[in-house]
Amino acid sequence: MRSDRERRGAGGFGGLGAGLKYSSRPENMNGFEEGVEFLPANNTQKVEKGGLRRWVVLVAVLASILTLSLVAGLLVWHFQYRNVQVQKVFNGYLRVKNENFLDAYENSNSTEFANLANRVKEALKVLYKGIPVLGPYHKKSAVTAFSEGSVIAYYWSEFSIPYYLVEEANRAMAEEHVVTVPPRARSLGSIVLSSVVAFPTDPRTVQNTQDNSCNFALHAHGSELTRFTTPGFPDSPYPSRAHCQWTLRGDANSALSLTFHSFDVSTCDERGSDLVMVYDTLSPVEPRAVVQLCGTYPPSYNLTFLSSQNVLLVTLVTNTERRHPGFEAVFFQLPRMSSCGGYLRGTQGMFSSPYYPGHYPPNINCTWNIEVPSNKNVKVRFKAFYLLEPNVPLGSCPKDYVEVNGERLCGEKPQFVVSSRSNKITVHFHSDQSYTDTGFLAEYLSYDSSDPCPGKFMCNTGRCIEKELRCDGWADCTDYSDEISCQCNATYQFMCKNKFCKPLFWVCDTVNDCGDGSDELGCSCPAETFKCDNGKCIPKSQQCDGNDNCGDGSDEATCGSAGRTVACTKLTYRCLNGLCVSKVNPECDGQKDCSDGSDEKDCDCGLRAFTRQSRVVGGENADEGEWPWQVSLHALGQGHVCGASLIAPSWMVSAAHCFVDSRGFRYSDAKMWTAFLGLHDQSKRSVPGVQERRLQRITFHPFFNDFTFDYDIALLQLDQPVEYSPTVRPICLPDASHTFPTGKAIWVTGWGHTQEGGTGALILQKGEIRVINQTTCERLLPQQITDRMMCVGYLSGGVDACQGDSGGPLSSVESDGRMFLAGVVSWGDGCAQRNKPGVYTRLPVFRNWIKEQTGV
Repeated sequence: MRSDRERRGAGGFGGLGAGLKYSSRPENMNGFEEGVEFLPANNTQKVEKGGLRRWVVLVAVLASILTLSLVAGLLVWHFQYRNVQVQKVFNGYLRVKNENFLDAYENSNSTEFANLANRVKEALKVLYKGIPVLGPYHKKSAVTAFSEGSVIAYYWSEFSIPYYLVEEANRAMAEEHVVTVPPRARSLGSIVLSSVVAFPTDPRTVQNTQDNSCNFALHAHGSELTRFTTPGFPDSPYPSRAHCQWTLRGDANSALSLTFHSFDVSTCDERGSDLVMVYDTLSPVEPRAVVQLCGTYPPSYNLTFLSSQNVLLVTLVTNTERRHPGFEAVFFQLPRMSSCGGYLRGTQGMFSSPYYPGHYPPNINCTWNIEVPSNKNVKVRFKAFYLLEPNVPLGSCPKDYVEVNGERLCGEKPQFVVSSRSNKITVHFHSDQSYTDTGFLAEYLSYDSSDPCPGKFMCNTGRCIEKELRCDGWADCTDYSDEISCQCNATYQFMCKNKFCKPLFWVCDTVNDCGDGSDELGCSCPAETFKCDNGKCIPKSQQCDGNDNCGDGSDEATCGSAGRTVACTKLTYRCLNGLCVSKVNPECDGQKDCSDGSDEKDCDCGLRAFTRQSRVVGGENADEGEWPWQVSLHALGQGHVCGASLIAPSWMVSAAHCFVDSRGFRYSDAKMWTAFLGLHDQSKRSVPGVQERRLQRITFHPFFNDFTFDYDIALLQLDQPVEYSPTVRPICLPDASHTFPTGKAIWVTGWGHTQEGGTGALILQKGEIRVINQTTCERLLPQQITDRMMCVGYLSGGVDACQGDSGGPLSSVESDGRMFLAGVVSWGDGCAQRNKPGVYTRLPVFRNWIKEQTGV
């Protein structure tokens, strides 16, 4: 999953009133109908004589009143609205065709700059005078910068326009114009301007003062990286209520690559935010905006942008008093792309949008003409496809798109295939002048129309998969066609009633692997045996003998009647009075099982404002406040690094490996960390409800092994307690005897990578996974699993924790919807891969240690 692409919507309230239609039919008012009154015939003469004069007078009076009202209304409109002057500032750019660029034009204080700027301003005056809706209302213009080609001038013009002419003026400014101004003296040459265009300035970006203290001009040197930051970064926040801009330049015929390595500005919200804009020009015009950024992005998020020419403009407008460190960015120049696309020959190959996986440049067109051998057909498989643009409706592709077989494709799509009925296919990619995305990665393949997937199995969708994946118990085709009508291998497979083949060791493991429950039918144990919760059968004599013969404790957890006092073992729940009860997981279940009531003590935990059960890999966006114990841990200058779980006002649980010093950074130093509680969106850390705390102490488990990840648990003490709220609550800690049986549904949450090798999520992700049999876990990961670890996930893959989720909670729903901390995200071999479940620190094992260290 790719989080972070929540950039949809047309602004405002997304089409308020959509679906309503105007009706011209008159409505009945208060139940009365308009009608016609017929006078009696015997009153006719009376009407004609006595009533006529009064009728004429009445009509005359009404007509006079209406006329006066109309005149008054027109006068009011004329003086109060028609003549209202609207102050408008337009930003634009133009080309000076008969001039060559001089290095001195980069310096706005140079004589050469001033001379050309004055000539451009005079030409703009001449242009505006010839346009009736502009000329009389022009106040002043200013040239802000020049760049190559012949010379491009960037300018703004200010007007005072009557209200009723504003829209017409907007259209006139947006039209491209050409103007030639003859010389006033023989010593001066004429000036020819073309491509003169301008657009209304975004009110958020208007600079109200002439303060240039936060304006910076930078020029790339060769292929070296040039670094720039917001003022004070990272030790102090950037200035409040300021307007900063960075003019970035490269040499002629070069393009620029810009990357934000760290990005943390004020939250994007309706109350107003601080805003960073990047333009593919040196004039801040919306139609040339490459990206708009606000909020916070994790370091792993892809924030690399390319220009179409040798300039970029970065602006920061701060509208709030909030304190944020700002950003750190680098840019460098590279040769401008002279061509894009080309002819691709051969049986197969790869191609992508320019600079993938960075954002493709604006204003480009690429065409790939693909041809495979004449006796073959060709198809294109898009392995990644991201062409999203703000304010573009779904199903419409007017801006950025890929065109294949006459069809335009845009938006965000999962892997898909487009084929041709011949050996040729043309792929065209178009990017307009504004917002860009990461583009696509594709491969072309040749195939025999009579055998579309040579040596492979073809899904009904057209996708080709390895033959070995056919009938292996895993759905590799999205339509399950690889697992239909299979002949199961009786030696190691079980045939479900729905004809799916599943591994034999899944039978009778209490998990419905077939989907129709047939693998769990007839799973009773032989006579004189006991059936464990994990499906294992053991002799009756081994039940309640004080030993965990099942491997999941179920043979010892049900000894005696529920709530009844029994002999204490490591598998029974011990009350505060020292007595033990036989009930499985009795703590905080709403029933008093201990005679002293201690099993229901300290149960203000595990409850949340949201109880709905619905980018953890394969996950989905969590609801705000759904996981109020989830904590985001930010390392100094690195953003979100790990997760944690709140267990008390001043204490959290996380993974020890998050705090191992690495690459010169002291992760073990509590001063390097900040905890955010009640957080939902990483880009909105300053919204109400989010609590920010520093760490006072980090306590590793003394047996933690940073090679094997055994005993991977740490306790974090906050510098000051948090305040409980609907979005900040602790999760319950399980007793040492608490069991989480095989097949139990458990939730993993976090802001980590949403796919292996991908990027972190902005919105908190959640994914439902299942406890995997410990024996199976040890079989899948031999010599790696200890008693302090548990496997949770799906053997088929698809949902898993990933990088950045470490230390976060594994939340289990118990009685009354109360949640218990079953585990801590620890490690895994890849993310969401088949037969490689995630490995988590098993919480009940550490219950006594947590109590000793924290008193919780």
